[in-house]
Amino acid sequence: MFGYVRSFLPWIAFAVLSTNGEARYGAAAAFALSALLLAMDRRKGRAWDALVLEIGSVVFFAGLTLAAFLITPAPFGEYGPAVAVGWLALTAWTTLAIRRPFTMGIARESVPAEVHSTPMFYRVNVVITTAWAIAFTCNTAGLALLIAFAPHATAAIIAVKVCGFAIPAVFTVRYAALARARARAAQAA
Repeated sequence: MFGYVRSFLPWIAFAVLSTNGEARYGAAAAFALSALLLAMDRRKGRAWDALVLEIGSVVFFAGLTLAAFLITPAPFGEYGPAVAVGWLALTAWTTLAIRRPFTMGIARESVPAEVHSTPMFYRVNVVITTAWAIAFTCNTAGLALLIAFAPHATAAIIAVKVCGFAIPAVFTVRYAALARARARAAQAA
């Protein structure tokens, strides 16, 4: 689970540092952090397909940082956090549409090589990536609605942000454990 949390550190930094429609410093910090994490991961030899979210983070925050410092008022205004999570939703749905769920590269790092090409491995990653895509989509919609209708409901906005990442992370851990148990049971039978 730490790998997923680490992948989202730039997004967390952006969410924390971007408030009241001010995205410049949050975007710059998120860009720097995402570029640093991507460089560290590549230096460790992580495969590109395990870094889909990290690559998407660098691209998104590079563009947002540039726009935030060049455009006044800040691009997306108060909706910056919703747009940022929307980018994650778009990334997740796109990886599903092209039949390369973003979780597959990450999962390959923790399962034996003989499992990588099995239908079950693919199916498990489709389910997990779908859970993330749905969570990102709901998070985007929830944030946009709160910003539009209750912009001062800080506790609710924070709760939506936290749940949008915590729920799919917990689901990922539990579903992966269930899938491993099923695979072991199938092998034993």
